Amino acid sequence: MNFYELTKRLIDVFGAVVGIVLFSPIMLVTAICIKFVSPEGPVLADIPERVGKGGKTFRMYKFRSMIPNAHQWLLDHPDMYEKYKANNYKWDSDSDPRLIKGGKFIRNFSIDELPQFFNVLRGEMSLVGPRAYYPFEIADQTKKFNIDKSVVAQVLTVKPGLTGVWQISGRSLVNFVDRIKIDALYAKKRSLVYDLCIIFKTPYVVLTKKGVV
Repeated sequence: MNFYELTKRLIDVFGAVVGIVLFSPIMLVTAICIKFVSPEGPVLADIPERVGKGGKTFRMYKFRSMIPNAHQWLLDHPDMYEKYKANNYKWDSDSDPRLIKGGKFIRNFSIDELPQFFNVLRGEMSLVGPRAYYPFEIADQTKKFNIDKSVVAQVLTVKPGLTGVWQISGRSLVNFVDRIKIDALYAKKRSLVYDLCIIFKTPYVVLTKKGVV
């Protein structure tokens, strides 16, 4: 482990602990609200595993903002799933039929992402890094847009991040092709200064809901 990786890991652990302590009241209230409005499902989203560093999959923790088994619901409705795929594996939060009451608010202000501090603490994610892609998302989209495998391989040389360049550059407004290129470029030129700049820019993006759809 080189100086950058060691220092980055120390920052990740410190940041994750601070984040968990700082946001624990919000996480507690969010968990209670989710169980109140949708008692039949779990507090954390039951989503497919994501791809991490080296192609290793892991369960990413997110608060549930949708109906239970939301992904399976998509698979059971092929017409909806095709629209989801065609829209770069995302859905406009104003029209997503899977959202529970209050789910749009949770997603708009990235409250659903707060449990990922635990992924960072476990070493599966970093505070800063590429998007944590679904395995099927990478397979389908790289084939659809004929993306060079070396670009994807570059992205998978680092841990996915709680925030990252694409998150502060438009989030959901950035299409898959541009996003994967942005992530690959980050993986290539990453540095502590670059990471800190991204961290400092993130609160503004979250509070202004820049790039939320």
